[in-house]
Amino acid sequence: MKPNIQKRIFDYLIKNKIQNFLGVPDSTLKYFIEQGLKKNKILITTREEEAIGIAVGMALSQSPSLVFMQNAGFANSISTITSLVQLYEIPLIFLIGWRGYLKNDAPEHVKIGKVQPKLIEILDLDYKIITEKNWKVSCNWALKKIQNQKPCALIVKRDFVD
Repeated sequence: MKPNIQKRIFDYLIKNKIQNFLGVPDSTLKYFIEQGLKKNKILITTREEEAIGIAVGMALSQSPSLVFMQNAGFANSISTITSLVQLYEIPLIFLIGWRGYLKNDAPEHVKIGKVQPKLIEILDLDYKIITEKNWKVSCNWALKKIQNQKPCALIVKRDFVD
């Protein structure tokens, strides 16, 4: 996804009252994170579960939050998502970088990339794959989900190998 689109997504979410952005950096989301750091609106955590825990506390205090991570981190945090976020219907947006989407990606990304869609469907977590063309519609969908007290995910395909 082009750098200016990722920056626009960040700015759009801020404008639409997402107050907290927490997570573990992912190069797929580099420009989204860069925009948040530039505006001093990002909290970097060491683990995805840590970001989710902090975001849950913020959401419970009526402070809308987004948690960003790569898909391997999403897999690491399944227990926290199912036993906390979904069980108690905590309204969070997950922004997940989908590594391993490309067939020629790094070997450590291929397996998790292949199972990512099935994994999120098995968890019954509502999601949209966000693109340069549908980003605003997808963001509005996610904002409506959390207004209705439901967690959801926006997935960004990793379209490069580094």
